[in-house]
Amino acid sequence: MSQPCEINMTGMRSADSMWSAADVWIKKPHVVNKRLCGVTETEYRDVDTAELIQVLFSLLGTNIKIADISMFLHADIVDKEHETAGRWCVGVRTIIPKVNKTVECLYKEVIIKDNVGHTVTFIPFEETGVEQVIVKSSNIYQIQLQLKPEEWMFSLHALMPEQWCSDGVAYPKLSWLCTKLLPKLSRWALESKTSEFKSTLSLIPVEKYGILYQQLKEKYKELVKVWPEVTDPEKFVFEDVAIASYLLVLWGEERAEKGTTTKQSFVDLGCGNGLLVHILNNEGHPGKGMDIRKRNIWDMYGPGTHLEETAITPSNDFLFPTTDWLIGNHSDELTPWIPVIAARSSYSCRYFVIPCCFFDFCGKYQRRQCKKSQYKEYIDFVTDVSTMCGFYTEEDCLRIPSTKRVCIIGKGRRYREAEEAVVEKQRSDYIKRREALFTTSGASMNVNQSGHYRLNHSDNGQKISTPVNNWVNGFQPREKTETVRNCAALPRDFVDAVVLRVAKALLSLTERNTESSSCGDTWNTGGSVLISEVVNLLDQSSLQALKKECGGLQTLLKNNHQVFRVEGGRVFIRDWRTHTLAQSSRVTSKRKPPPSGALKTRLCWFHTHHPHGCPLLREHCAFAHGETDLKNPQR
Repeated sequence: MSQPCEINMTGMRSADSMWSAADVWIKKPHVVNKRLCGVTETEYRDVDTAELIQVLFSLLGTNIKIADISMFLHADIVDKEHETAGRWCVGVRTIIPKVNKTVECLYKEVIIKDNVGHTVTFIPFEETGVEQVIVKSSNIYQIQLQLKPEEWMFSLHALMPEQWCSDGVAYPKLSWLCTKLLPKLSRWALESKTSEFKSTLSLIPVEKYGILYQQLKEKYKELVKVWPEVTDPEKFVFEDVAIASYLLVLWGEERAEKGTTTKQSFVDLGCGNGLLVHILNNEGHPGKGMDIRKRNIWDMYGPGTHLEETAITPSNDFLFPTTDWLIGNHSDELTPWIPVIAARSSYSCRYFVIPCCFFDFCGKYQRRQCKKSQYKEYIDFVTDVSTMCGFYTEEDCLRIPSTKRVCIIGKGRRYREAEEAVVEKQRSDYIKRREALFTTSGASMNVNQSGHYRLNHSDNGQKISTPVNNWVNGFQPREKTETVRNCAALPRDFVDAVVLRVAKALLSLTERNTESSSCGDTWNTGGSVLISEVVNLLDQSSLQALKKECGGLQTLLKNNHQVFRVEGGRVFIRDWRTHTLAQSSRVTSKRKPPPSGALKTRLCWFHTHHPHGCPLLREHCAFAHGETDLKNPQR
């Protein structure tokens, strides 16, 4: 065994942090090794040394030299002081690659935790048939936490490093474990904080999800090339493929539990681009999507995808008594209503929702707890709505490219169907209390104050009492025409005034300290300030106008790329000499050079406003130096 890889850590207080970090690698290796989908684990057992040897024999048979492993584990010397049933903890994990292997075998590892020696050992083996086990002795490794004077140290040991074999999937290179994994473990140990949410895909079989996701990704990847929307195609296509994969596995497990082969029906409320509906329809599930605004891509899906352009309001006009599942995929103002609509549609209706923007029943959600993150507080609110509606409520975390990826699921009811009227009264009272928070009088204004109910019928004939239209006063569906809020619609003179004010402030920081250009001239490059400090340069009316835009002041500054460079929360004057030098030196830039038809179509801000003019000669500048230099834009 060669010298181990080591990484020192200062600031860690206990070995518990080490185990928290190790558990991330054991239970969720895919967060580091992107070629993995996840793992499944057997139940771990606490054993003494003698039992440990027996367990290894039972799992691996005679395919492993137990003596070598005992020495590697430091289990060859019995320490009677620590020889308890709790010293060793043994389990097996099955590693699930993202891409299916062509060879019929499973990646498995015996995980051995030594609670006394603060080590966790990985013994990989493959099952290639009935009772056929191949132990990967060359790839046995161990992670150890050691206490040195005034600091902790993570180290990685390999049993036979000179024979290490990497396949680039389940078995990374030994150098990767040293340079990538150990620093990650160190960071996780120092952070040592428990997530507010469950681990990903905790409610469905990970292996089924991984296989189906790869199949659907391959099947629908061509949509990326023909995506007609202005949104990022890769993000939205693969995000909806992941959500569809989750639902299809979830529904498949539900059919298996109920012993039926009939595929579930659904309605996607606020379906947006409709891709999730398209995939679910294509995969055999009857259903439709509804949204207030039709998208360009809807016409590409064909007649097999059912989409409706309509404004959805929480009322008796939008109940779905024959639908199995309601879906809310980032459904904005409809999010808290989806459990209510599902509960009032029929006793058998279930729902799946991914909360995103924070809405209450009739307005923006108002924070009330500072000890939680705003996102966690909102998730708890939607869960509370679901529970009040009578659902058994579950929470899971999806694998999608979004910071808002927690889903809430209501699969069954906590009450008997005969108790529907009593539970409905509780729902109505709860909504009234929430609405009262948005009224000055503290009382509901329009939710059936007379106490009269309209009787609806579920798909099995059961009467369900629901309030008459509408369910709440003050609900506002989104506008049919999407409002542009990226500062592009602000008046030009307003934008010019803000740009000039900020630029002058930056230039004033270095008026006495200008630098010399290659031509011998002096040109003031300006200083830099935090964006939070730029706010102090603007009056209150300007700040109010920017507050209504997405991104506010920072977006405006970034939009004016010709004048400013925004990096690390600071704003700088852009020096086009540096930009031109980078292009001439063939240094890769994040921004593509403008096409020839876009050159000289806008006036050069520096030529007009900078006290030293433009630092570039007219022929080298992409912008026009005066009206005579200006050209009409060409496609």
